Amino acid sequence: MDLSRYANLFLAESREHLQTCNRLLLELERSPHGTEPVVGIFRAMHTLKGMAATMGYAKLTELAHRTENLLVLLRERVAGAEADMIDLLFQAVDALEQSIDEAVAGHDETLDFTALLAKLDEAAKQAQSRTGEMRAVRSARQTTDVAAIPSATGRLVRVAIRPDAVMRGGRAAIALKRVEALGHVSGVRPAAAAFEGQDFDGRFSFRLHTDVTDPVIEAAIRGAGDVESVSIGEAPVPAPLEDQTTVGGARHIRVDLKRLDSLMNHMGELVVAKGRLAEVVAMAPTPDLEAVSARINRLVTEMQTEVIGSRLTPVWQVFDRYPRLVRDLARQLGKRVDLLIEGGDIELDRAILDEIGDPLLHLLRNAVDHGIESPADRRRAGKPEMGRIVIAAARDRSGVAIRVTDDGRGIDRKKIAERAVKEGIMESVNEELTDDVLLRVIGRPGFSTAAKVTDVSGRGVGIDVVLTRVRALGGAASIESEVGHGTSITLRLPVTLAVLRVLLTRVGQERYAVPLAHVAETVEFDPQKTTSLGGKEALVLRNRVIPATRLRDLLQVDSGTASARPPAIILESGDRQSALVVDALLGQQEIVVEPFEAPRGMLPLFSGATILGDGGPALILDAAALL
Repeated sequence: MDLSRYANLFLAESREHLQTCNRLLLELERSPHGTEPVVGIFRAMHTLKGMAATMGYAKLTELAHRTENLLVLLRERVAGAEADMIDLLFQAVDALEQSIDEAVAGHDETLDFTALLAKLDEAAKQAQSRTGEMRAVRSARQTTDVAAIPSATGRLVRVAIRPDAVMRGGRAAIALKRVEALGHVSGVRPAAAAFEGQDFDGRFSFRLHTDVTDPVIEAAIRGAGDVESVSIGEAPVPAPLEDQTTVGGARHIRVDLKRLDSLMNHMGELVVAKGRLAEVVAMAPTPDLEAVSARINRLVTEMQTEVIGSRLTPVWQVFDRYPRLVRDLARQLGKRVDLLIEGGDIELDRAILDEIGDPLLHLLRNAVDHGIESPADRRRAGKPEMGRIVIAAARDRSGVAIRVTDDGRGIDRKKIAERAVKEGIMESVNEELTDDVLLRVIGRPGFSTAAKVTDVSGRGVGIDVVLTRVRALGGAASIESEVGHGTSITLRLPVTLAVLRVLLTRVGQERYAVPLAHVAETVEFDPQKTTSLGGKEALVLRNRVIPATRLRDLLQVDSGTASARPPAIILESGDRQSALVVDALLGQQEIVVEPFEAPRGMLPLFSGATILGDGGPALILDAAALL
């Protein structure tokens, strides 16, 4: 049977099992005498081995099998896991992670694990020699197994795949392939060729001639995944229960992200059409048109909510790969670091989640390299030797805030200022280096205070990459740092990218969109309530001085006449506020964000563009650049 069509399914599930291995190995490293992590790693590795064998990936199967052998010995030993053994298991997991794509691409036979297999065998040999009771335990187990073996006549096996499983036929084929490794299979009903038919409901049966025990048979079948029930013998398969087809009260299926992207694009166009329809009805209103327009508006809004919801993904799916990365980096630098993850259930659009992976990685690398001190330095400072980094996600108004915090040395502002003066960014080291100015300085391309370039840092690209990517997503970043106590960097992001709710404004003859996520309020810009702040115009609002920016002056617009008391938009991000003065406010609107390549020489004020309901264009202002 050709199983190549299930390669993507194998890739997805293999990565999940390897991610589980990484997480549990980190737990084992923290608690070397723990048994639950070892059992969990063994189960994940055993399942991966079975899947690889089913797909015919011999080299992957062998590596997983030899790793599994070491885990068996580790599970049965009285002593805890040594550091070198855990490192070796990490190496095996890394090798599998790097090779599954090669195997799926048809290069399994070219994979060479010779050196790693030798290390695994040697470690297994040493572990076995240190456990004198190994053979006795194994002998007793074998005696028990033999006593439990039933007659070798064929047994009737009935299997039911979950009704909500993706590719029920694929699951059935994998289950059948797994049991073929246990003995002779006959009497498959319906025939395996029918598994791919639209009428296949996930239920099938066969006769298995083998001398292995029933639990072994069931474990092999359930290893195929999404198996609802297994019956061995003449008893009928239990009828499916309603709650057996649900997870957390909801049914789940796998959907190609390209389909969701396409659906979101169509949804965006529908939102624009909805806005245009409302404009047309307003120009020539009739009761029937208004009723139809209102109904379409309600339905499109509800559909938009559902489509956006279908793309939302919990942030833990990205965060879960960071503990291993932080662990490896800390060991490389001779430091001890504990990474805590908070708010992993907070959801973001999958497209945004994919985009923030690298920026967050840069922040974590900076925190480990520049923030956390060496154990000796921490002892002298009266701190625990183990440094602490927290990556936390939380709701923030209409978006999500992701904060990376460390309890390290903090940022030396004097050192930053000296470097900034040397590079011509600041005029004097005596200038006040507030948090806002600090972020702008360290976020400049190429800026770095590292004495030398290493594999970890020193190239001046970390914070620059973070700010560029976050602003491209319509978000903003802020920083707080105190010498001796640590640094916290917060990224504020929209929940979704494709459709934004904005405040439309006009300057001269052009329209500009301001994301509502950054709009605190709108006020009248009264010249009598202005003052000067750092030599620049500022607005006094409720006893607070807010820096002001006239968009007309910034864009050098000459057309039209500016009002004596124009409207001002109070932009807000974290604790920062700014007043953006425009010619007119045109109301709120939902827009579809279009790709935008700024012409050379244009001010970095725009994060995107959109086509409005009347067919005219509008640029989307980058609120973070105006704060």
